[in-house]
Amino acid sequence: MSRRVAVTGIGVVAPGGIGTPAFWDLLSGGRTATRGITFFDPSSLRSRIAAECDFDPVACGLDAEQITRSDRYIQFALVAGEEAVRDSGLDLGRENPWRVGVSLGTAVGGTTRLEHDYVLVSHHGQRWDVDHGQARPDLHRAFTPATLAATVAERFEARGPVQTVSTGCTSGLDAVGYAFHTIEEGRADVCIAGASDSPISPITMACFDAIKATSPNNDDPAHASRPFDADRNGFVMGEGGAVLVLEELEHARARGARVYCELSGYATFGNAYHMTGLTKEGLEMARAIGFALDHARLDGTAIDYVNAHGSGTLQNDRHETAAVKRALGQHAYATPMSSIKSMVGHSLGAIGAIEVVACVLALAHQVVPPTANYETPDPECDLDYVPRVARERKLDNVLSVGSGFGGFQSAVVLTRPRERTR
Repeated sequence: MSRRVAVTGIGVVAPGGIGTPAFWDLLSGGRTATRGITFFDPSSLRSRIAAECDFDPVACGLDAEQITRSDRYIQFALVAGEEAVRDSGLDLGRENPWRVGVSLGTAVGGTTRLEHDYVLVSHHGQRWDVDHGQARPDLHRAFTPATLAATVAERFEARGPVQTVSTGCTSGLDAVGYAFHTIEEGRADVCIAGASDSPISPITMACFDAIKATSPNNDDPAHASRPFDADRNGFVMGEGGAVLVLEELEHARARGARVYCELSGYATFGNAYHMTGLTKEGLEMARAIGFALDHARLDGTAIDYVNAHGSGTLQNDRHETAAVKRALGQHAYATPMSSIKSMVGHSLGAIGAIEVVACVLALAHQVVPPTANYETPDPECDLDYVPRVARERKLDNVLSVGSGFGGFQSAVVLTRPRERTR
């Protein structure tokens, strides 16, 4: 039998609050964090709303060097990582650093800093002057996506397997999944895993504007994100980061750690179909769910809650509904399924890790977070989407799924600590 993997610490930076208590308070209260964009003048955009984080790096404990050298998305990961390690009670100074790994995901990386410096360097067609150029000397840190995992590994002196994962909107799920495999296969005893993104910038917003993927409901930001609702018209951009401390289960038990849950199954597939398109039948996501369930030694009837990708685009929500029905069969109709993107927006690569933290908290509180703004059923989306109000429910096994540009389809299963029967 492969090694079992426990979640012993969680940390989050999300719209609506910094830290897991504020995050859970927002989700369980069914409130939304969407507003008009304040980071720049969005007047030229079709979609001028986003779920921004009220984030002060100084108040969150970062020092001057961390703030100066690190893009906003890396700052999110550092703050969430500090919370997760502190929450785990793990003394990393007592651990063998070669047995501590880092696996972090991001979809767009240092876009904010890169965009700023690209404009600075190329403004009005000025030629680049090596001796007098205006780009900051640490620009290479924003240019290299691997900076995310490298910075966090340096902070925690983790010398085990270290990787940055970039698989679009499934980056967070995949980073957690790869960390899971790293421990399960014996290459590390501890992994700091999660994802971070800060994509609310002119270039990123314009990118999604161009394909009309984001909601233009600028006059009513709080109700713009409407996953599974018949009147949905696109997702709301968000930002944030989430980090989990994963440990080999016996390693956690030996030090008397609190175990939130086990990470028991993971799978990912591609659809080899289209950069942004999805097959109507949901075959690839259903396959990922099926393999994740097999990995967890469960069948579909054991799932008590599905944390949906639920972006609020027309094709995604129908594709995902079809996939869950295909994977869980008739049990899908008895299983609550909700999207927290209705409350915290879609933070691209970060959202998968944020959603995993939401699942950990759902298991801890035995509460299913709602889908905010769900009012009008879509006949092709006919499952129980937990409209507007959180729901108490006995939860033993939860499933979190993600779908990303490029055709990526991923699934993670989390369970309350248990003895495996097969």
